[in-house]
Amino acid sequence: MRIIYSFLFFLFFLTVSPFFIFIIYETDKAIIENLGKLEIDSKINLAKVYEPGIHFKVPFFQVVRTFDMRLKVLDIQCSRITTKEKKDVLVDFYILWQIKDLPLYYTRTGGYRTKAEQLLKQKVIADLKAEFGRHTIQEVVYGERLELMFRLREEIEVNTRGIGISVIDVRIKRIDLPDEVRDSVYKRMRAERERVASETRANGRAEAIKINALADKDRRIILATALKDSKRIKGEGDAEAAKIYADAYNLEPEFYEFYRTLEAYKNSFYKKEDLLVITPDGDFFKYFKSKNSNY
Repeated sequence: MRIIYSFLFFLFFLTVSPFFIFIIYETDKAIIENLGKLEIDSKINLAKVYEPGIHFKVPFFQVVRTFDMRLKVLDIQCSRITTKEKKDVLVDFYILWQIKDLPLYYTRTGGYRTKAEQLLKQKVIADLKAEFGRHTIQEVVYGERLELMFRLREEIEVNTRGIGISVIDVRIKRIDLPDEVRDSVYKRMRAERERVASETRANGRAEAIKINALADKDRRIILATALKDSKRIKGEGDAEAAKIYADAYNLEPEFYEFYRTLEAYKNSFYKKEDLLVITPDGDFFKYFKSKNSNY
């Protein structure tokens, strides 16, 4: 009989224990609603939050509300936002958040995650629009994207404290242009690139003309300097040659005259077709008929 009673007691305990005992897992926390009002912790005079473990409750009067305290991801797609240039862009982003103040979260959202994420989405989009409204598309995409995300997370963190939520991170996944403005933006970008290319080509042509002019100037200066130096050197050579001739003449005038006459003969009769018409008894052929010459 004792075994039967023990078994019946155990069966009764298993049947009624869910009405008195509740278990909170390590990833969760819970609050108790007592006749429609949150249970108050008398020590701190605030709503009591139950940590993971086994706890007791009063059946039929107290209702346990359990919440997942882990990080959650809210993925938001294709939000239309206007930049500083008054251009609409489509932004895909995600928010990493978690419950920070459980009683406040339950009071403001009723404990519904969909409602909490809807409020969070409204606040994030409002702050995102304000931030994008102070920046151009280029700054958002390339220049100040990380700084913008950091400021945005701080602003959202402040604005979501009132609903008991902590925003851990906000990240933009994609920024795109709407179909109705994409073509016009691409045309404007193409025109801007063509303008820059034309300006670059024009600057190149101007620089080429400048370089050619400088090169032509340097060429003329070099040629003029070379011509001046050549005339100077030739003049110096002629003067030196004249001096040598004069010195040679002073040393042996008769030989010098004979040598110069031979040079004249050679230059006059250099080719077979050369023809010279003069009288034989002229001074030009004096060495052919002179009998007193020593040469």
